[in-house]
Amino acid sequence: MTIASRRPNAAPVRSRRSASLLVGFAAVLLSAASTVPSPIYQVYQREWRFDDSMVTVVFGVYCVSVLASMLLFGSLSDLTGRRPAILLAIGTVSAATMLFLFAQGLPWLIAARAVQGFGGGIGASALAAALLELAPAGARWRGVLSGSVTPIIGIGAGALGSGLLVEYGPAPTRLPYLILLGLLAASAVGIALVPETAPCGSGSLCSRFRLAPRRIHVPSSARRAFTVLSSTIVAVWAVGGLYMALGPSVAAVVLDSSSRALGGTVIAVLAGSAAVAQVACHRMPARPQLSAGAAAQLTGLVGVLTSLAAGSQSAFLLGTVVLGFGWGCSNMASFRLASALAPPERLGELVAATNIVAYLGTVVPTVAAGFATTQIGLLGATGVLIVGVGSLVLVSLAGLRYLPAHAR
Repeated sequence: MTIASRRPNAAPVRSRRSASLLVGFAAVLLSAASTVPSPIYQVYQREWRFDDSMVTVVFGVYCVSVLASMLLFGSLSDLTGRRPAILLAIGTVSAATMLFLFAQGLPWLIAARAVQGFGGGIGASALAAALLELAPAGARWRGVLSGSVTPIIGIGAGALGSGLLVEYGPAPTRLPYLILLGLLAASAVGIALVPETAPCGSGSLCSRFRLAPRRIHVPSSARRAFTVLSSTIVAVWAVGGLYMALGPSVAAVVLDSSSRALGGTVIAVLAGSAAVAQVACHRMPARPQLSAGAAAQLTGLVGVLTSLAAGSQSAFLLGTVVLGFGWGCSNMASFRLASALAPPERLGELVAATNIVAYLGTVVPTVAAGFATTQIGLLGATGVLIVGVGSLVLVSLAGLRYLPAHAR
């Protein structure tokens, strides 16, 4: 029997392994696409003369677009199959990449980010579900880990690769997107060859997709615990948003370097450390994992804040590594704990609520920090955001006792 049958786990191990690699590559690539523009923003700023606040607006448009896409298309792959949804996501991200390639000003960047966000939102749930279904029988944790780690690897790889191309390659506002387009085309071919894993794979179980927002609801019994976990989720993704939007500019000031590869490298260091943390911590019980992640976050935040005050390059880099480790552990633990707060029949609603908190936690603090740069400067705004994030981490630690026993 092949993966194309109605039963997702009926695939031979060899076929499942090859398909998992192709799906994993697509997951890495779609996440990488989201950070390819980050090291190029400094080039755009110099050519089109806009400030850091507008960089955060462009990034915020992406986050809002991803969120809207998840709410509208989160169930698409359940109804049409994983493969069509993933191919649609790749096609949408490719269209966004074309907009970046021919961009002539700030409105083009905003439009490209909006389209890119829709593609990323469509692909997120389909890719995660496919990786779960392709996991070996009895080893579902591998699918969970793959779904958690591949986006973070993509975030780091996209930023690092783009930064190196911008610094050392020709046509800094063109070459990264041309290479990305080629990789997206190759990934589309690979996904087209992957057998379907969804229950509707044979076609007879598929339903017609209807465009409608997903219901968002947190069970009343879980609201106190969800509030506690929300502070962790916001703290995690506010840091991620700050690094992806303003990280290159902050690194250039603190490290006193004009290298355009530096911004991508800093994002890659944060994401790489987070990926290592998730692999290292995934077998820990969720509550100790969350505590360890929070401790690492606080330590990393102190290191980065010290670097801003003292202009210390070593404190900045070391703080980023430790912060990334805390980001990875805390993110995985918070989603594990949140998913345990609802009965199986309400899990989708709770996951959707968690995603809303995550993306609002990314966009609101980051855009606020961006506009604050016009009043108190880049480093001042970054410092204020770091203090706020640290306060949220402390709140989440203090509230751990409110988690129900089954979620610990």
